[in-house]
Order: sequence, then C-alpha cells, then structure tokens
Amino acid sequence: MSLLRQPLLLLSRSALVKRAVSGMPVSAGIVRSYVPGETTESAVGATAALSEDGLRVTLDFLGEDTTDAEQADATVAAYLDLLQQLAARGLTRHAEVSVKLSAIGQSLPDVGHKVALENARTVCRAARNAGTTVTLDMEDHTTTDSTLMILRELRKDFPETGAVLQAALHRTESDCRALAYEGSRVRLCKGAYLEPESVAFQDKLDIDKSYVRCLKVLLAGDGYPMIATHDPRMVEIASSLASRFGRTPGSYEFQMLYGIRPEEQRRLVANGEHVRVYVPYGTEWYGYLMRRLAERPQNLTFFLRSLISKN
Repeated sequence: MSLLRQPLLLLSRSALVKRAVSGMPVSAGIVRSYVPGETTESAVGATAALSEDGLRVTLDFLGEDTTDAEQADATVAAYLDLLQQLAARGLTRHAEVSVKLSAIGQSLPDVGHKVALENARTVCRAARNAGTTVTLDMEDHTTTDSTLMILRELRKDFPETGAVLQAALHRTESDCRALAYEGSRVRLCKGAYLEPESVAFQDKLDIDKSYVRCLKVLLAGDGYPMIATHDPRMVEIASSLASRFGRTPGSYEFQMLYGIRPEEQRRLVANGEHVRVYVPYGTEWYGYLMRRLAERPQNLTFFLRSLISKN
C-alpha cells in the first residue's frame, strides 16, 4: 500500500480538512479533473459528450453518511431530476445512475434500513420509467450486509438493479458466487475504503489476486459482469478471461472513472468493447476526491497547487 494512501483516506473523513478544502470552486484544477460540475445540467452535458464517443455512463450524485432525513429526501429528488433530464435528452439508453445507500438514509438512527430501502425503490421506479437502471454503490465494510440485504429486496421488483462488490474484502469471492446468476449485474472493483486487516487484504498483490479470482467467478457465471478497473494488467487479464469463458462483447462491460485514462476508454470502445464511465457530480465532492487522490497520490501535488492558488 502506498505510504500516502492511508493518510489520504483518513483525511477523507476529516471535518477540519473538509472545511478548509470545500471552499474551492469545483472548477479548480484537480477537482475539475474528476468531477464535471455541481449541477444536474453539468452532469447531463458530460453524459452527452461521452455518449457521442460511444461510451456508456453511470452517474453518481455525490454525498454519503447522511444523518438528516431531509438531506436524504433532497438526494432522492436530485436523482429524480437527473433521470427526468436524461430522458428528455434521449440519453437513458446508455446512461444509468449509481446510488450510495448512506446518502439516501441508510445511516439514519433506528430507521436507516427502512428509509434507504423505500428511497431506493423510488429511484429504481423512476429509473425504470425513464428507460434505464440503478446500481447500488458499495461503501465501507460495515454497510456490506445491509446493502446486500436491500439489494435482495429491491431485486424482487427491480431485478435489473446492479450490485457492487469490492475485491479487497475477504468475503467478496463468496459474494460473487452468490450473485453470479442470470440477469444479475455486478460491478467488481478493488475498493477505495480504508479497511481493517481483519476483513480486508492489505497488500496490493493480495488484492490483485482476489480481483482475478472474483473475475473468474463472475465471467464463468450467468450474470452480467461490470469490470471496474484502470489497471492495464487487469484489463488485459479480464479480456483474456472473457475470451476463455466464451464471453462476447456486450455480455460484460468495462467501467472506469471520469477523468481517468480517457484514451484507454476510447481504445477499448474502438476495439468493440462496452465501456461505462462513472461520472460523479454535485457539491459534496470532497470525500470522493480524497479517495481518488489516495488511489493516485501523484496527483496530490496538483491538488495542493489548486488549494494554494485559492488563497
């Protein structure tokens, strides 16, 4: 693990640093690299531009760990507005939404599970009416069981709802086996949260090995794997495994983050692969940005330069 990764992940939860940084305009250097804007219009505009290049999109209205019911409701309203605007622009054929359950009520005391489930149902219904789908983002390991439980409930009425699993967790290979069934959409990522050794692999090589084991399970299964990685080696391995298991383009897809390896995204599309770009937007970009910096600490210099230039 990078020497900078752990401190940056800790900073992602620092209220003090958040106050110092959040005054930066979203247009400032490194922020703009990862977040196209704060408004629904900016997100829809980015979606249209990516779609013109043959890329698919999943949109995340940024926010997490909400402990205020009104804020959870506001997040749901933001997704409904987004879906309406995507449909009006004819973009829902290739664009869906990603939802963090903690942003729509999962963290509320006592009633979190119920509120998150009902709010997720509302977003799923709106997505289906707009002609698209929802994927439930996965957060730190303390929410995994709750998130998968809500996923099971949602899939009774909305079987198209996507799941996310994180290869860094010890449990994930087993979770992949449980979810590798027909119609099941599963995004496999490495994981961007700082997790304890008791539940997660700490060494990069061990995480990579877990990722490959999980890939084999998903690609050998009957579901629809969504391979979320920027690692050139993992892209190559995934392509080889897809061929080994008789997968044709369109029976799986690659996923990458907005602003990371855009040339590779377009190269894969040119080679006939389906590629979806994860596009975050909104004012609550701080935690997301810090996790991206933790994954790519070399960008910290540009971030600090942006912070200094604001003062």
